[in-house]
Amino acid sequence: MHVALISDIHGNRVSLDAVLADIGRTGVDRIICLGDVAALGPQPTLVIARLRELGCPCVMGNHDEHLLRPELVQGLTRWVADMTEWCAAQLSEADRAYLRSFQPLTEIGLGPQTTLLCYHGSPRSHEERILSTTPSADLDGMLGDRTATVMAGGHNHVQMMRRHRNASVIDVGSVGQPFEEMPFHGTPRFLPWAEYAIVGWVRGTLSVDLRRVPIDLDAVRRAAKESDMPGADEWADSWVAPSRGG
Repeated sequence: MHVALISDIHGNRVSLDAVLADIGRTGVDRIICLGDVAALGPQPTLVIARLRELGCPCVMGNHDEHLLRPELVQGLTRWVADMTEWCAAQLSEADRAYLRSFQPLTEIGLGPQTTLLCYHGSPRSHEERILSTTPSADLDGMLGDRTATVMAGGHNHVQMMRRHRNASVIDVGSVGQPFEEMPFHGTPRFLPWAEYAIVGWVRGTLSVDLRRVPIDLDAVRRAAKESDMPGADEWADSWVAPSRGG
């Protein structure tokens, strides 16, 4: 059994297509999306349309809920509030119904007595952050009585894997906006690739592959500048230029 885990697409259809092409070449049994699919990027409806075609289960992310309940962005930055309003205005009622179908958690079996638990931030809340530096006692509280062989989330836009008790805890990274650092200071900067993970369970052996996929950065920037999203030029300029060997 091999499961591809994608998260934090954030309205970036160019990067989503790059990841799905890589998944197609690699071959998996299932795809699961861990949330934050459409908000804060230039192509919200195109991303939703592609996910609906895939028919994969999706977890509710904090920004998915913001699109359904814009009042939740109060207290966040002006750009986030403006972008949430802009993205929400692009959605059809069918798109909204699709977002409302997202579940807080998804759990599947990988093999005998082997499970994969998927969430956005933590099993307790899609706003919480599980980082490599999160103290074990705090992580115990976030996980509660939940147990699984692999616990997988997104939300932080930075890939991570750590062992906690008997579980492998991973952050699959971000398809659409991989952060240069977390926590970030000021405006986040995006790295010039797309991230996702493949979890495998074959003949009793667990594998976790944190993958990084090249993207057409010019197409990503062009998608923003050809949209009427707020702060399109600034968003396009937030991407870090590729470096030699990067």
